Amino acid sequence: MSAVRPTRSITRRGFGIVGTGVAQEKRRFTLAVVGSIVYGAMTVADAWVLGWATDHVVVPSFRDGEVAKGAAVVAFLLFMSVALLRAWGVIVRRLIGGIVYYRLVASYRRQVTRRYLALPMRWHSQHPTGQLLSNANADVEATWSVMMPLPMAVGVVAMLVTAVIAMLTADVVLTLVGLVVFPLLFVINVGYQRLLSPRVTRAQELRGRVSAVAHESFDGALVVKTLGREEEETARFTAVAEELRDANVAAGRVRSVFDPIIEMLPNLGVLIVVVLGVERALAGDIDAGAVVQVAYLFTVVGFPVRAFGWVLGELPRTVVGWDRIQAVLTATGDMPYGRESLPGEGAVRVDVEGVAYAYVPGRPVLDDLDFTLRPGTVTAVVGLTGSGKSTLASLLDRLVDPDAGSIRLDGVDVRSLGHEALADVVALVPQHTFIFDDTVRDNITLGADVDDARLRQVLDLTQASGFVDALPDGTSTQLGERGTTLSGGQRQRLALARALVRDPRLLILDDATSALDPDVERRILTALASSTAAGDGPTVFVVAYRKATIALADEVLFLRGGRIADRGTHAELVERSPEYADIVQAYDRTREAP
Repeated sequence: MSAVRPTRSITRRGFGIVGTGVAQEKRRFTLAVVGSIVYGAMTVADAWVLGWATDHVVVPSFRDGEVAKGAAVVAFLLFMSVALLRAWGVIVRRLIGGIVYYRLVASYRRQVTRRYLALPMRWHSQHPTGQLLSNANADVEATWSVMMPLPMAVGVVAMLVTAVIAMLTADVVLTLVGLVVFPLLFVINVGYQRLLSPRVTRAQELRGRVSAVAHESFDGALVVKTLGREEEETARFTAVAEELRDANVAAGRVRSVFDPIIEMLPNLGVLIVVVLGVERALAGDIDAGAVVQVAYLFTVVGFPVRAFGWVLGELPRTVVGWDRIQAVLTATGDMPYGRESLPGEGAVRVDVEGVAYAYVPGRPVLDDLDFTLRPGTVTAVVGLTGSGKSTLASLLDRLVDPDAGSIRLDGVDVRSLGHEALADVVALVPQHTFIFDDTVRDNITLGADVDDARLRQVLDLTQASGFVDALPDGTSTQLGERGTTLSGGQRQRLALARALVRDPRLLILDDATSALDPDVERRILTALASSTAAGDGPTVFVVAYRKATIALADEVLFLRGGRIADRGTHAELVERSPEYADIVQAYDRTREAP
């Protein structure tokens, strides 16, 4: 019984998911089913025409030695009419059925990706990128793949019923004898699904794992190549790929056994009908046309059974795919945005009060932070690795919300701001820069309407004009994927320009100049500090390591263990905090060491 319950559960749940898809596309699905019904009805009508032609054209031509032209023309017109209607049914069924499938796939891909955008960074950090790609692609496709054969399976019910009625009308004895094979077909199909379901389920789960491992290997290509880990990564991918291969082979073995049997049984029914029908025809009990009609119908009634088999065969994949995408769609931890905008212009005041945050409950990364960023000032945060600097930057840009406390911009809680309003006010430049496979201009503007003068201004401010002008097509130069044609420092300068071109009122630099030469970094930060001091620039919050960078700040926050251990100017902290002085000087010594 334990083996039966999962199969029944999968079948029941699978049809429930199918019902969801049908309800979403009921008009188009109904049209596809109508096409399938027309196809099925015309297939049965074809058998009737074949029987009629046998009795009125074929048999008389053998008996009389000539073809009855009138009957032949009628037979031709009947065959053509049925063929045209059947072709129409096939076109409608396949075209509209395909539209239903692709609309559902597109709809759920949008739902999954929109959910990704709504979920916080904390959630994303716990889910591998490869798994997320699999959810939005392979899992969505697996969920709705059942919709391709479904209109056929539903529509051919009419074909099956009509065929049985037509057979009974032609000859009851032949029909009852031939139908003996159908209970056997049903039993075999049930066994087929019970054996196939767990194997298909396993294969679908492994597809997600293969995607996750492959993405991780490609994303870490530089590490793999530089550390000579090609063989190890190949072996890791090979192991999971072989698991998927074995799962697919296991499913294939089941299909290879059952498919020929299911294909054979209707033909066995045809053979029984032909043998018995010939004897009855010779005895004068039925006409030859009835034998041909019943035999032909038995060749086509096996198709509806196969159509149901296709649907049942897809249901395990449907359930697995649905569960995986529902894990995304029902994930909790939303960061709802308010509807307020931030009034005023220019640099903002930032008040951080009682802020605490933990990635893992009970292990706070930041605890009880209180400080203020005055408008138009530059504030640097310094601390050892793991002290919470980047987490603090993420909180200020509301990539995550604090577990306790509040962050206010000009007195407005960031949680009450609308998404666009927050994006207009705050810009974060991370250490690890992402460059799109697009032009320099589009990488900076990201589609915003920016004139050439403003673009030139931010390129000058970020010391990027020189290398951009040296590119083959200047700002129209197409950059490779992730900007692989640029150096790390050049990518960081483009990321700075991307943030500044939007005139943010709060600029957060999370070690965003780490790849720059010290002289270039000094010129950029000096220009930023000057514009901020003159009232033309944003409030600046910078995660800093270099002494020259920190010295430009109006105030320095020294973090230790997620708390503010000390604060003041760089000179004040060096004088009164040996620990702070050691951190700053150690970093510069490390950077300057040959």
